[in-house]
Amino acid sequence: MFESLQERLGSILNGLTGRGALSEADVAAALREVRRALLEADVALEVVRSFTDRVREKAVGAEVLKSIKPGQMVVKIVHDELVEMLGSEGASIDLNAPAPVVLMMVGLQGSGKTTTTAKIANRLKTRDKKKVLMASLDTRRPAAQEQLRQLGVQVSVDTLPIIAGQSPTDIAARAVQAAKLGGHDVVILDTAGRTHIDEPLMVEMADIKKRSNPHEILLVADSLTGQDAVNLARNFDERVGITGLVLTRMDGDGRGGAALSMRAVTGKPIKLIGVGERMGELEEFHPRRIADRILGMGDIVSLVEKAAENIDAEKAAAMAAKMAKGKFDLNDLADQIAQMQKMGGMGGIMGMMPGMSGMKDKLSAAGLDDKLFRRQLAIISSMTKAERANPDLLKHSRKKRIASGSGTDAADINKLLKMHRQMADMMKMMGGKGKGGMMKQMMGGLAGKMGLGGGMGGMPDLSKLDPKQLEALQKQAEAAGLGKPGGMPGLGGGLPGLGGKLPGLGGFPGFPGLPKKK
Repeated sequence: MFESLQERLGSILNGLTGRGALSEADVAAALREVRRALLEADVALEVVRSFTDRVREKAVGAEVLKSIKPGQMVVKIVHDELVEMLGSEGASIDLNAPAPVVLMMVGLQGSGKTTTTAKIANRLKTRDKKKVLMASLDTRRPAAQEQLRQLGVQVSVDTLPIIAGQSPTDIAARAVQAAKLGGHDVVILDTAGRTHIDEPLMVEMADIKKRSNPHEILLVADSLTGQDAVNLARNFDERVGITGLVLTRMDGDGRGGAALSMRAVTGKPIKLIGVGERMGELEEFHPRRIADRILGMGDIVSLVEKAAENIDAEKAAAMAAKMAKGKFDLNDLADQIAQMQKMGGMGGIMGMMPGMSGMKDKLSAAGLDDKLFRRQLAIISSMTKAERANPDLLKHSRKKRIASGSGTDAADINKLLKMHRQMADMMKMMGGKGKGGMMKQMMGGLAGKMGLGGGMGGMPDLSKLDPKQLEALQKQAEAAGLGKPGGMPGLGGGLPGLGGKLPGLGGFPGFPGLPKKK
């Protein structure tokens, strides 16, 4: 989402950090570029003005221009103001009210309200162990109520039975009553949207609010909306009084200006972001972490969290036992690639690693993108059980069959086998040290650099940490030198815990055995 903004700001600020001393003219020139980058990213003009004014005020002070590292001071000021613009503290959904807590979802048609309703219900059920009831108040859009019912079945969450001909306000009152009788902790009202803001829509929203008395009113907005998002947020806030924002399609290739603008204009926190189509792809919005990513400083805490969620402890233990004996077959390789994909693929992991955001383009140029790993999974899937367990069986005729089954050619299969051989050799060398596989080694190394012990091969058990402890992780990361733009000290330019390499892949730029594009 923020890639183009990240590239622009990164190059501007790198130009400053490479200088010994800064004049006011240097700061003014850099801020002109920052202003242009923000406007191109679709951030609202009023927000850009106040942002650059605040940065200028702090950046032309004597202590910056005469400090030992003036460039880094300016980067810090830009970072701090970016955090301030996004909301200094992350805010989660507030359930601190008598049950059933009523959440009201508002927004325009097509912004993803119904899907987001189901995602939030799923999150509250699985993470907070709440009993949730969902109710669709959309009587205009064909099959809107049926859509929510089917999503309810998919995530195993109760939905209010549909009664034809009821008005949205009556459905809201019935939903609250049904939640009380059914012993539900939370009731989520999925209201109707329009293609644009109009008077009847606002009157309906106000009536529903009056009848259901919601504890939270969440505005669901498409993060690809651009400049108009500001007017949308302002109108809903003035007429209905929103308590928070949920941004959908944050995994898209939009320019991210809506996220930066809406929080600054309404003063309401962004509580959640949708990062994909699947029901589990909803994340809390952490302003500091997003600011770190935008400025290329990585996001260690989110990376560790993702690893804790996606690494299967039992599978990891079984693989550790195999690796201790020096065994590593193609099934294990497929498991490692699948784990990497669950964590957002190579690009997703790189984006969260400090100083590594620039590596994504280099990896893609070398042919090392997620397409390559998908192709490798297709090749492994086209093999028989015996072939996966014993790659030495793969002679010419078998390779021909696998190539036609996976839509690849013999050269691709040979590259995969070479990569597997190198990884297997590395695992043998690591012996007992290879516990848990590539992903776990990587995360264990990160945790070690941050001074964290215990749980999952050096990773902390995040399920036992409260939000304050998680925030402390970020500070520990910065103290360990992991939060600085420009690199990860002492990690040899590669992944921590692996001596600067993914096992058997010989460091990042041009893994051996894989194509090098010129």
